[in-house]
Amino acid sequence: MPDTPPVRPTAPAQPEPGVGTPLSGIDILAFVCELFAFASLAIWGFLYWAFPWNIVFGIGAPVVAILIWALFVSPRAVFAVHPFIRGLVELLVYASATMAWWSLGQPWIGLVFGVVAVTIGVLAGRRRFA
Repeated sequence: MPDTPPVRPTAPAQPEPGVGTPLSGIDILAFVCELFAFASLAIWGFLYWAFPWNIVFGIGAPVVAILIWALFVSPRAVFAVHPFIRGLVELLVYASATMAWWSLGQPWIGLVFGVVAVTIGVLAGRRRFA
């Protein structure tokens, strides 16, 4: 055996309680995409439907999307699901916001948002697996 000193592996340093990992630009962009998706669903609900239903869908659509996001996708999600399911739910929320813009007659806003949201989602998802 060569003359090497014995080395013991050490556990990685744990952050102090209450201190999380620092935010990156991708995290901030992902948060902006989430907010835009929720706002898009609210705009769709208020503008697409007639009077009594615009209140219901204008408030209900983003509330349902936020609830689904909080249950499955958020960093402190209620249910710990497989990353594939998490990505699928995230894609569902982004696709619904994209379709909302299309139904309002603004396909370019929907298309640009869809491309940006999916790109940011893929980049953020790759960081989670790294």
